[in-house]
Amino acid sequence: MNVIRILPWYYAATAVFLLLDYFAGVNVRVAFLESLPGARAAYYAVCFTCLALMIWRPSWTILIATFESLVTIVALILSMGIRVMVPTDAIFGENASFITYQEIINFLISGSMAYLSWIQGLKALQSR
Repeated sequence: MNVIRILPWYYAATAVFLLLDYFAGVNVRVAFLESLPGARAAYYAVCFTCLALMIWRPSWTILIATFESLVTIVALILSMGIRVMVPTDAIFGENASFITYQEIINFLISGSMAYLSWIQGLKALQSR
């Protein structure tokens, strides 16, 4: 199955992640933005915008997914790297951890899809 065909479904799944985040309190899609509710809402809006653009212009799917995947990869690397490399005082408190399980799940889900999207997107763009 072509990964490019999976991408709109991945962005459509953002609705499920949004419901889990705001109504069930389980934030696995944008755990790296947990402390920034405005940025978290903006990230969901960007994902829905990507989906709308992919539905409106299917020929743009590769370009949209490739660009968004680059942004996601950079955001994940920075958010995880900063948390590990620059610890704050709160981390050294009792029962605190450097990274939560939600952030790890977010990193795996988002990172895997972003990496696949990035690689497939570059291949598709080079073949044009």
